[in-house]
Amino acid sequence: MIGRLNHVAIAVSDIEAATAVYRDTLGASVSEKVAQPDHGVSTVFINLPNTKIELLEPLGENSPINKFLEKNPSGGIHHVCYEVDDILAARDKLVADGARVLGDGEPKIGAHGKPVLFLHPKDFLGTLTELEEA
Repeated sequence: MIGRLNHVAIAVSDIEAATAVYRDTLGASVSEKVAQPDHGVSTVFINLPNTKIELLEPLGENSPINKFLEKNPSGGIHHVCYEVDDILAARDKLVADGARVLGDGEPKIGAHGKPVLFLHPKDFLGTLTELEEA
């Protein structure tokens, strides 16, 4: 069902400093910072030859990553994102198999302009998992 690894997301409290580590220290190509108000975060993408790293910074008091950063003030891996060909078919199969989809279960448009869903970490080895339609 899953395709390629789309990205690994890292929650950070200071996206400019984190971007500098990848750009200046590691020499990576980085995107501009983009606010994602529907998701409560700002993002920067680190472009690698085989995948991407997504840096996430809270956007506002109600950001879904605020609690994560309270527990992990230095930041850390927040989720992994896999591509699927058909997000609704993937969701329906996963739900039929007992997996929990977070939120209302309906895809939302993600940072790449494509439908995404998040799956409960307790159902996926303690890892918050995002699915993005390819």
